[in-house]
Amino acid sequence: MSDYPFLAIPYLTALEDSGAVVAERGWQPRHLELEQGWMPLYLRNQSRGEYVFDFSWAEAYQRHGLAYYPKLVTAVPFTPVAGPRWRGSPDPALLWEGVRQQMAETGASGWHLLFPDQDCREALADLPLVARQACHFRWFNRDYADFDDYLGRFQSRKRKNLRKERQRVVEQGVNVERISGSAIRREQWRIFYQCYASTYLKRGQFPYLDEGFFLQLAQTMASQIMLVLAYRGEQPLAAALYFQDSQQLYGRYWGCLEEVDGLHFELCYYQGIEHAIENGLQVFDPGVQGEHKILRGFEPVITWSLHHLREPAFQNAIADFCREEAAQVHRYREEAMTLLPFRKDGG
Repeated sequence: MSDYPFLAIPYLTALEDSGAVVAERGWQPRHLELEQGWMPLYLRNQSRGEYVFDFSWAEAYQRHGLAYYPKLVTAVPFTPVAGPRWRGSPDPALLWEGVRQQMAETGASGWHLLFPDQDCREALADLPLVARQACHFRWFNRDYADFDDYLGRFQSRKRKNLRKERQRVVEQGVNVERISGSAIRREQWRIFYQCYASTYLKRGQFPYLDEGFFLQLAQTMASQIMLVLAYRGEQPLAAALYFQDSQQLYGRYWGCLEEVDGLHFELCYYQGIEHAIENGLQVFDPGVQGEHKILRGFEPVITWSLHHLREPAFQNAIADFCREEAAQVHRYREEAMTLLPFRKDGG
């Protein structure tokens, strides 16, 4: 996908320029430059910000007197969004040779490739990698004319519940505005960042990203950004930031300055669905976690990660673990499919 935003040079450059992705923060860039392509690669001394949870693997290494860190990771930092994991058309054999060389040079325990798309997985199928699966949620555009047409595919009771949920936001005096990237003013970026940072500060954590990261993207990737802001009168309440390419919409960051019933769903789901329908986008990825997405029409899908550990015993152990986990993931997905709100006749 040539316009996939999260592997674009401006996006990855902003991560490094802002200081979010540097060795001091646990993301030491060691990208692979090949004749026919380029692949992001980071040497890591922790696992925060990856969203593929391997803390139990690190603990198992420690119990056996081995070092799990450093490890090598191919991913978009802080971005659990499936997509391509290299630019160009590199030879998979040369990629693997480059990764193995990096493992040898750094003493890394292994290599972890997070959220690859199907093309990447197929290209690497012959390598000694263990596939791990998880279940996320996606919205699919089935040629809906507008939001009402989308709701028309719902079961009656669930359609009424969703409309009531949206109406509650209006009844609380909230106005919502969608703004394309080039039209976002500096003051609106400031409001967004206050909202974004608040989601971390409420948990006693510092945000992964600073305001400079977003301001840099405002200059370099404005055409792929949309901001949704909520106000009561002149008072800002909440914000959600989206990215998009020619096919997909990606909900990435959200935060609120005041808790308002139903506002998270409005900004992070319904506004995204409306935008996708209006702009002919085929898929909307709203971000990780949240079974509440199911009742709003987001369908469970399988996401992947690929792993190689240098210690053969541990490689075999995680292969067994991932097989057992995959069975659980598929059972969960099958159960989640039964909870979708759509009418059974599909009409």
